[in-house]
Amino acid sequence: MAGQADWWRGAVIYQIYPRSYQDSNGDGVGDLQGITQRLDHIASLGADVIWISPFFTSPMKDFGYDVSNYCDVDPMFGALADFDALVARAHGLGLKVLIDLVLSHTSDQHPWFQQSRQNRSNDKADWFVWADAKPDGTPPNNWLSVFGGSAWAWDGRREQYYLHNFLTSQPDLNLHHAPVQDALLDVARFWLERGVDGFRLDTINFYFADKYLRDNPSLPAGLRNDSIAPKVNPYNHQIHLFSKNQPENLAFLQRFRAVLNPYNAAAVGEVGDAQRGLEIMAEYTSGGDKVQMCYPFEMLQPTRLSAGLLEQTFSRMTAVAPDAWPCWAYSNHDTIRHVTRWGLSDTAAKTYTVLLMCLRGSLCLYQGEELGLPEADIAFEDLQDPYGIQFWPEFKGRDGCRTPMVWVSDNGNGGFSEAKPWLPVTASHLSRSVAAQDQAVDSMLNHYRRALAFRRANKVLRDGDMTEITATGDLVQFMRNGEGAIFCAFNLGEGEVSTTLPTGSWAPVAGALGSSAAVQGKVTLGRWGFCLMQKE
Repeated sequence: MAGQADWWRGAVIYQIYPRSYQDSNGDGVGDLQGITQRLDHIASLGADVIWISPFFTSPMKDFGYDVSNYCDVDPMFGALADFDALVARAHGLGLKVLIDLVLSHTSDQHPWFQQSRQNRSNDKADWFVWADAKPDGTPPNNWLSVFGGSAWAWDGRREQYYLHNFLTSQPDLNLHHAPVQDALLDVARFWLERGVDGFRLDTINFYFADKYLRDNPSLPAGLRNDSIAPKVNPYNHQIHLFSKNQPENLAFLQRFRAVLNPYNAAAVGEVGDAQRGLEIMAEYTSGGDKVQMCYPFEMLQPTRLSAGLLEQTFSRMTAVAPDAWPCWAYSNHDTIRHVTRWGLSDTAAKTYTVLLMCLRGSLCLYQGEELGLPEADIAFEDLQDPYGIQFWPEFKGRDGCRTPMVWVSDNGNGGFSEAKPWLPVTASHLSRSVAAQDQAVDSMLNHYRRALAFRRANKVLRDGDMTEITATGDLVQFMRNGEGAIFCAFNLGEGEVSTTLPTGSWAPVAGALGSSAAVQGKVTLGRWGFCLMQKE
């Protein structure tokens, strides 16, 4: 990685969904001890950092993203001592540890909300976003929930509505109220004192809502996309001008960064916005006094990342966020796995892996991605995700990417658990287990290991500059410059493409990854071929 002070720059971050990584106690649900047992796998992959999705005390209506105690471990995942042991083992393997903080909302079972909803005059009365009904009894404005329907729920005790950008059981905190900010910063300090190296900040652009509760404008049909919510969700019908992305967030992020700095800790913010994601990333990472990285959605969209789309993304980033440090990902716990979403063969998936390793920014890999796992097909009766249950069958939810990790091929649970897993293990995943791929030279797993090793060995790929990306048909090419220079050309299609090397003397690299060599300055790439050349 980069220097110790900016260890996060160019890091490869491996996301762990704890319910589905490894069950150590035979209850069918993954846990912290299970993660600790499997950290050697992540170290052997060559990742620099682990990001653990929420494991805090929770009623699990949204599987941990509804927190009822920020400073303890839910019993299904273990105890604080298990977390301490996990951190110690990770650090012993040279892995940094990020944990997922959900600061925009809590569970409705959190003591803060339980007190807030009692009346309008208690000590926590202003800790959540409450509003009176309109004269006709309807919600105070037209804001919509990401999970469908109104973003407002009625509470009979206060005779007011409360805001919930997600489930009704996830009330939004009121960060306009200074004591709320103070309490959340104390949460960050609690975990930093336990040795974490930073945070992935869930829904970072949802922290503040417009204090005047103004209506969101409508979004013309031609501009709608389903990068944030499925197309069947009316959430896509609005420009979310007032329900998120508020300017007050910048001052809070400065306060948050001031907490991080004494620990040399880092944060990556998830920017969920279909229209202004890159612009928000620029704002939130600007000035060196807010978060270090943001996690935009440009490569998580349903449409395959073609050469043209890649060029457009980086061209737009150059225009609106030239100094921002992105954190790119193809897959995560909220999206259909990219090999299925984009319809990729193993050959194509391997090329996209090398492409990701060559991009400027830090990177996130989602558990099982290194095995080439496709999306699991989950029957309705096995669904756990309330989002999928709400919109079935047009949208099947997020369970298909959350099924258990497959470690071995010779039992039906893939070595994940001795009990029935909380989500079924898909039979087609078993042949792609870690054990099945570990010794196979050309396996997806070993391709990822080689790709990560190549990035780690070339500092210019981790923190160097990148020239403008150019696309011609399926051909995309760019240069990485810094300590050395690497020319990168990728064929993101089935036909043959060709180009020429820049002026100078170039030597082939990454032959073990399958990189083609130039012949007399000319590069010819067959289907899904790529060429990486190092300046001599």
